[in-house]
Amino acid sequence: MKIVTADQFNRNRNKETIDQAIDEAVFNIIQDVRKNKDRSLKKYTKQFDQVNITDFIVSDKEIEEAKKYVGEKFLKAIKRAIKNITAFHEEQREKSWFITKDDGIMLGQQIQPIEKVGIYIPGGKAAYPSTVVMNVIPAKIAGVPNISLVTPPQKDGTINPYVLVTAQLTGVNRIYKVGGAQAIAALAYGTETIEPVDKIVGPGNDYVARAKKFVYGDVAIDMIAGPSEICVIADETAPPKYVAADLLSQAEHDEAAEAICITINESLAKKIQTEVLRQKENLERKAIIDRSLEQNGQIIVVNNLNEAFEIANDIAPEHLQLMIKDAALYVSRIKHAGAIFLGNYSPEPLGDYLAGPNHTLPTSGTARFASPLGVYDFIKRSSIIHYSKESLMREADFIMTIAKKEQLSAHSASIAKRKEDI
Repeated sequence: MKIVTADQFNRNRNKETIDQAIDEAVFNIIQDVRKNKDRSLKKYTKQFDQVNITDFIVSDKEIEEAKKYVGEKFLKAIKRAIKNITAFHEEQREKSWFITKDDGIMLGQQIQPIEKVGIYIPGGKAAYPSTVVMNVIPAKIAGVPNISLVTPPQKDGTINPYVLVTAQLTGVNRIYKVGGAQAIAALAYGTETIEPVDKIVGPGNDYVARAKKFVYGDVAIDMIAGPSEICVIADETAPPKYVAADLLSQAEHDEAAEAICITINESLAKKIQTEVLRQKENLERKAIIDRSLEQNGQIIVVNNLNEAFEIANDIAPEHLQLMIKDAALYVSRIKHAGAIFLGNYSPEPLGDYLAGPNHTLPTSGTARFASPLGVYDFIKRSSIIHYSKESLMREADFIMTIAKKEQLSAHSASIAKRKEDI
């Protein structure tokens, strides 16, 4: 993990690279699934997961077996997470509203849930029951009546038991044993077994991400999730071992993950670097961490906190930790970040699993314009407009004037016909 100055900081961040071979492969998979449906899903599940699937639907018996496997300790932990995450997202509820005026005008906005949502849960390098919670809970609070979950099968043809139990606990309606770009195609267009949905959410590999891009427009999607990122701003009050541990917690996600620390103290930078080297030796995913830190690990030494905030806003990180004195006083200085963690005892894994806010966050600098996943991602807003005859006539000439200037004579005529009758 390199120590650099602000001038040396490499801003060539992990932007998605368009791989023509992946695009071509994903496009062909989508077209195949649209045409051949379940037969294609079986073919690709055999090809990519080395599993012969006869029934994509997870049975009640499989769920009961998974419950026996996971144990009480996990159940207690995941139920605590569900409780906290539910409480946080309840605050995001939106309500319909209406304004009635004395002159016969009524305007408003009606909130309705999306009818059918599909959730993708990865099953490659690790299993993610926490991602099930983060995607299902806001959808349930929004009132989505039909939630389907797709996830790749394990080598024995079953679903990871922790994912399966969590899906059942959170109220998923249907669980399917299928992954990859083929799962996205199935959710978008439907097969004999899998019902099509209106929106697809959840992270995945490059093939899943490209598939979501291809089907967007036919269905809605949440975002295109890139490699995980963390940026820590640390001063002399931050224990080096804590900073190092938090940087490593993101580096272990993926070889392309990005771990950055910004500090105004060169001595602290060296201590953090030493801690990173020491701690990573005892971690199970050391090979992934080494590659991540080699490519994207940097400790940036700056002159002052103003410069630190400027760089952090330029990065617009997925996760930003302020491990500085009186951190809460500086929140307003952060303009672009998916989630902001304050102090030495609010590490990023707290947000990943238990605190309550969603861990599905904008990556690759998209925090400049995007937000964490929330209840608002699972609703639709319809405008409501009612004018009385008298109210319309008061506005008629204004409407007709604008319509004529836009050369839309039928628009003008729509108003004129009513004006003639009155």
